[in-house]
Amino acid sequence: MSRAKCIMVQGTMSGAGKSLLCAGLCRVFRQDGWRVAPFKSQNMALNSYVTRQGLEMGRAQVMQAEAAGIQPDVRMNPILIKPSSDTGSQVIVNGEIRGQMTAAEYFRYKKQLIPEVLAAYESLAAENDLIVIEGAGSPAEINLRADDIVNMGLAELVDAPVLLAGDIDRGGVFAQLYGTVALLQPEEQARVKGLIINKFRGDPEILRPGLAQLEELTGIPVLGTVPYLHVDVDDEDSLAPCLEQRESHKPIDIAVVRLPRISNFTDFLPLECHPLLGVRYVSRADELGVPDMVILPGTKSTMADLLWMRENGLEAAVQKLASRGTPVLGVCGGYQMLGEEITDLHGAEGALTALRGMGLLPCKTAFEPEKTRTRVGARVIGGPLEQAALDGYEIHMGMTEVRGEPFCLLENGRKDGCRSGNVFGTYLHGLFDSGELTEKLADWLCGRKGIQAGHAAPESWRQHKEHQYDILAEGLRKALDMAAVRRILEEEETGR
Repeated sequence: MSRAKCIMVQGTMSGAGKSLLCAGLCRVFRQDGWRVAPFKSQNMALNSYVTRQGLEMGRAQVMQAEAAGIQPDVRMNPILIKPSSDTGSQVIVNGEIRGQMTAAEYFRYKKQLIPEVLAAYESLAAENDLIVIEGAGSPAEINLRADDIVNMGLAELVDAPVLLAGDIDRGGVFAQLYGTVALLQPEEQARVKGLIINKFRGDPEILRPGLAQLEELTGIPVLGTVPYLHVDVDDEDSLAPCLEQRESHKPIDIAVVRLPRISNFTDFLPLECHPLLGVRYVSRADELGVPDMVILPGTKSTMADLLWMRENGLEAAVQKLASRGTPVLGVCGGYQMLGEEITDLHGAEGALTALRGMGLLPCKTAFEPEKTRTRVGARVIGGPLEQAALDGYEIHMGMTEVRGEPFCLLENGRKDGCRSGNVFGTYLHGLFDSGELTEKLADWLCGRKGIQAGHAAPESWRQHKEHQYDILAEGLRKALDMAAVRRILEEEETGR
């Protein structure tokens, strides 16, 4: 039997803040000297990451691993489901593609994955003092109770005590928590050791009468009211508020096209944190305006999203800006769109076999059944960003034939991407994380606009994230009864 203790955070709904609470707990326990690792048996998201071993996992557990001070490991997220258009979802198990499945097919199949989920968990548990487990959606989705492997079903398999979090920012938090508990089976209710009010704005004292009644109704203590913590860490999926239209007062305006199937938008969080770079997300041509730069991000369905841009006028608007000299950058699927043609003879994305590209880069992409997954270091070749070093990773199913100049040279000697004048494309996700490319970009865009960029080196993205995890941990220490959380862990240990 594994020697690691465990604790599980479940939520009343998707978006209740489970990922951030788990990250904060990982940081708190790491600060207290524990060897701690995150775990989520099944993650559904388009934001993914490639480990040093070339395996694919969800970014939420990557963020939690960073908070715990350890390297991301695919065992932390053994099942990753990536929704795609028309053909269901791509199911990734232990970092490798297991197949394409509809929701009904996966529901029938997932029970077969229990041994692999438990093997990943037990392997992590053998190497750590504590596992912080994240649930998915809500445990009260009673239509999905049979063969559950991510909420109470998993809690039973690994004998985990549960903390249940509700989102007060959306309203109705007392009904959320009470209703969720009421819909659980008696043995499941017994697993819930504490309730958490999350994302509160205001004076917690006004909640006290309601908290007392909630405890009386459920028989479960409220462990704390966590304020709405403003921290810059990776978000789990494209429902995150960072993608909402918002005003920026920074001198450089960067417009990122919010594609319907956008993936890995976390690539651009380092830009958002730069003091000179304002980043906004646009979904319509009339929102685009005249930015200083346009970025086409990654997508799970390149051809479908290019058609979406073509139909709503965004493609023509970006082409017009590019013709006037506005810099345009495409990352992964966005890079594929910028070329002359995309072909899909193997049905990797659907029924469409060929599509004209935007014609802004001299390259053509052909989709293949095999997925490229690798971590690489690189250096930009030529152009205004020349010699900028970056560390990124590839996750794509296309091979691109380039007739023009490459964007960068990989450390293994292979060339990546393409550039033509003010238009750039690359397959590398995470390209801004190291900070050097961000600074080169900021200097170039400021110079184009006649702004003195200055050279007071800002906090690197990695340093910034470390600081954010500490802020998150401090917020949880102040808001939660951590002594009660530790008692729950002790009771869980003695109860084994």
